[in-house]
Amino acid sequence: MARDHPVPPARNAWLTAAILLAVQGIGAQKVRVEDELEAYPTESVDLRCEFIDGGGKTKLTQVSWIWEPIDGQRDNIAVYHPTYGQSFPNLSFKDRVVFLHSNLENPSIRISALKMSDAGRYTCEYATYPTGNEQGTTSLVMLAKPKNSANAVTVQAGPKSVVVAQCEAADGKPAAAIKWLSSLGGNHTTSTTSGPDGTVTVRSEYRLVPTAADNGGEVTCIVDQRTQDRPWVHPVKLSVEYPPSVSIEGYDNNWYVGRSDAVLLCMAHGNPAPTDVTWTALSGALPDTVVVSGNKLTVRKVDDAVNTTFICEVKNKRGASQHQITTKVIEALKDPSSGGVVAGAVIGSLLALLLVVALVAVLMSRSRRHQRRGYPGAGGGGDSAVAGGGGGGSNGGDYGNKARLLFTGAGNTNGTGTNNNGPVYTYREGCDATGTLTEKPNDYHHHHHHLHHPPSAHDILLSGEMDEVDRRKFDLDDSMEEDYDRFGAVGGGGDLPPPAYHAHRGRRGEEDMVVYLDDDDMESQRDGSVISRTAIYV
Repeated sequence: MARDHPVPPARNAWLTAAILLAVQGIGAQKVRVEDELEAYPTESVDLRCEFIDGGGKTKLTQVSWIWEPIDGQRDNIAVYHPTYGQSFPNLSFKDRVVFLHSNLENPSIRISALKMSDAGRYTCEYATYPTGNEQGTTSLVMLAKPKNSANAVTVQAGPKSVVVAQCEAADGKPAAAIKWLSSLGGNHTTSTTSGPDGTVTVRSEYRLVPTAADNGGEVTCIVDQRTQDRPWVHPVKLSVEYPPSVSIEGYDNNWYVGRSDAVLLCMAHGNPAPTDVTWTALSGALPDTVVVSGNKLTVRKVDDAVNTTFICEVKNKRGASQHQITTKVIEALKDPSSGGVVAGAVIGSLLALLLVVALVAVLMSRSRRHQRRGYPGAGGGGDSAVAGGGGGGSNGGDYGNKARLLFTGAGNTNGTGTNNNGPVYTYREGCDATGTLTEKPNDYHHHHHHLHHPPSAHDILLSGEMDEVDRRKFDLDDSMEEDYDRFGAVGGGGDLPPPAYHAHRGRRGEEDMVVYLDDDDMESQRDGSVISRTAIYV
């Protein structure tokens, strides 16, 4: 026969607790509420409550809303009785709490103008028969958006670590988290303060050893909190005060005597910005030619008086600094602009000189060419006399009692050029500028028998009355004789044209004649003859 074993006491206790929790769970299921709600100050919130009776055997007698701000404290804020109606016993919720439905099955309420102090647990509790009280609890969480701010703390440059920036998330719920972004190498500390209404204020301070280089640098505060859609980011520009640093600008090492409006500028950097600028000279008072306006020093006229050392001193509330520069006056320099004018004048003069030289060269060339074709001292009358075959010579020069020989290259009637018995014309000029064109018979054969030694060209041309140029022009040599044999006499039937500017000895009359030939010098006449435009002395 089997014997029963006793159950240990500890095991009995666990079984009893499990049964009680199951009974309470079954009872809690009859009152339906929300577990947690979030709300913000000044807003409103609806607390829902509903009784569920599956068999319809429970009798509801009354419903109450109980507020528990902290554990152990219970306050009725709203009561509904089917016979006696509604009641709001807590004065802090009076006029802020209303029932949404006037029945026991759905006793939901609305709380308006919420305060941070309204946070806590709200219990919807039914008085029933025969099961007793039934309830459901909702936790109301009050949230607060923090008031974020960040600012720089003005400090003086120095060797100690100090607070240079602050960031704060005030009166927020839940508490905010603050962090910093910076490349300055500092660090930060954070503190938290709770408010009487359940809010929390978080403060953070950024610290570093400040230098003048840190002035204007940036650190960034970042605040993260539950009520914010995204983190709050705010850059902070640091303010580090330091004495001014000074430099003098504008000196170009070209202060020559007589220079006007030479300028020196006193450049200063500091925090706060320096406003007190003082100019002095190492030798004492500033020269009379110096004018000072703020940080600008102007020398109206440079002279030996400004051959000194200028000192600029700048101050701010953190200290004073100065800088000096020594100016040296040099000898007066030529105005660079006048050098350009002189250079332009020289170049212009050279160009004009070259133009004059070119013009003179052209004129001399033309004069020489004219002398080759004409005679010294011959005017326009000489050319007209030749070209016209005896025209007026009123404008000709005074050649004394000399004759110009004009003859035709071919005077025969058959045009063969073999008959040289044509007439020879001479033109006499006197001192009275009048002349007569006369015909001289060409008795070549008659004189040919009586002249054993014909006169030379120099004899015929009266070389004593001609200058050296004309004598060279009409000088005969063997090459000219060969040219005569090759091309024939003037107007002859040579196959090639005669060379220009050759003088030949003619054999057409009773005496030898010197003929000056030029291709462009010959002119055809109506009777078939050709007359030279150039006059020949005979």
